[in-house]
Amino acid sequence: MKNLFVILALLAQTSIVSLGQVVENSIPAPTNINQNQCPCIMPDNSVVFQVKAPNAQKIQIDLGKKYDMVKGLDGVWTVRTEPVEPGFHYYFLVIDDVSVADPASQSFFGTGKMSSGIDIPEKGADFYAIKDVPHGAISSKYYYSNVSESWRRLYVYTPSGYDQDKNTKYPVVYIQHGGGEDETGWVTQGKTDLILDNLIAEGKAKPMIVVIANGNVRAGGGGYSSEGMAAFKKEMTQNIVPFIDKNFRTLTDKKNRAICGLSMGGGQSFYVGLESLDVFGSVGIFSSGIFGGIRNASGSTFDAEKEIPGLLSKSSEFNKKLNLFYISCGEGDMRIEHTKKAVAAMRDKGLNVEFNSFPGDHEWQVWRKSLNDFASRVFK
Repeated sequence: MKNLFVILALLAQTSIVSLGQVVENSIPAPTNINQNQCPCIMPDNSVVFQVKAPNAQKIQIDLGKKYDMVKGLDGVWTVRTEPVEPGFHYYFLVIDDVSVADPASQSFFGTGKMSSGIDIPEKGADFYAIKDVPHGAISSKYYYSNVSESWRRLYVYTPSGYDQDKNTKYPVVYIQHGGGEDETGWVTQGKTDLILDNLIAEGKAKPMIVVIANGNVRAGGGGYSSEGMAAFKKEMTQNIVPFIDKNFRTLTDKKNRAICGLSMGGGQSFYVGLESLDVFGSVGIFSSGIFGGIRNASGSTFDAEKEIPGLLSKSSEFNKKLNLFYISCGEGDMRIEHTKKAVAAMRDKGLNVEFNSFPGDHEWQVWRKSLNDFASRVFK
């Protein structure tokens, strides 16, 4: 029996050495805390994870799929995953059945709690890379909410030159995060500032202000419905927009004001934007579940005309009020077919809808591309 344990230990050690040699061909993940250590991305986008935990009995990596790690004689556990799709992915270490953040990676708020994250670079996708271009700035601001009767935080992106030219006023995009996220999502995972910096520098987008607010406003009825979005609508139109117009140099007419968001934030943008066309002239919806598979407060399936009266029956009136109505979704997202059907139905009734889809599921790489596309179209 003792010899058996020795053999098993040697096999484990051999596995570690083999993986260690493979890691030489890898690159560290850009989300690593220490760029000289794993997680390491291989040429085929598989990832090598290593964790030193000599007293653990079992460790797994939960990257949507769970992978069992192998323990070496030095107490370092290692595993190589299958190839991972490019983009941003949350993950956890599962140590003896307890999910924890990986100390080797940065943590992000995005699954209802702080989670480890790994960003897999996509070849040819440099629209959110740091480039030698003029850079804007993101600032953190606090405002008082009469809806929640509390102080709340939001982030504001101002383009390059904002602090130098004190006379120029700018259009504003209000962008919302998804469920389980908060106002940090579009700042960190979404890379909003880099996307806008690059677009503006290339002349593909107008210089604009982007406001990233916390959409977690408790609503009376809750859910995807006009009633469920009522509290957020009040928060946005009565608190956030006035605060921004008071404290920043904004163009305050509706044609220079847009609202967009991902998933839950897409639902918020749909209801708040289309019900407030005296405030917003453009609306963007990224990967929202409102078009199918999501029940509204009344228990019925989504009906655009019922949710926004006149949207289909008086589409010409909405076309006159909307400068841009934009919808996007990931091609691997379960929402894609429902979204395409909804877009086709709206177009069939004469509503002007700009639609785009991108490779990927319900994840940040799709939403980064959606923002890049939306920002290049809005205010034109």
